[in-house]
Amino acid sequence: MSNLSGECLCGAVSYTCDSDAVMAGHCQCTDCQKISGAGHISNIAVPKDSLNISGKLTYHEKYAESGNLITRGFCPHCGSHISAENSGMPQFEFLRAGTLHDLEKFRPSMVVYSGSGASWDYMDPDLSKFEKMPDSKLIGAEKAITE
Repeated sequence: MSNLSGECLCGAVSYTCDSDAVMAGHCQCTDCQKISGAGHISNIAVPKDSLNISGKLTYHEKYAESGNLITRGFCPHCGSHISAENSGMPQFEFLRAGTLHDLEKFRPSMVVYSGSGASWDYMDPDLSKFEKMPDSKLIGAEKAITE
């Protein structure tokens, strides 16, 4: 049985993941603001080898402020963002929380690039906040930190 599952708006792309989330949080960088059309994107990091994607994704690549290459996968039919890869953290796939079948499986514990956040994009004050991207060791340890 899958721990996480989800799909795009039209159902042409779906995924299952047989691992729990390693990290869950919000990103308020300007790139995420633009691709979401909102103040942030909510992500769940999972081990890349635990994810099975069905259907064809289209990809867009862009270098982030950090210098890492971000590869974003989206449905070519409806445009829903499904996942992203970060060259600085190649062991993880970042799933878009809004694509989950069960939204309650998203339990955010951090906000990255909070320094770029808009004043109207309210974030829970109890979440850990990072002005920029934290060291990838913190991302990998996030599960241990929140348990």
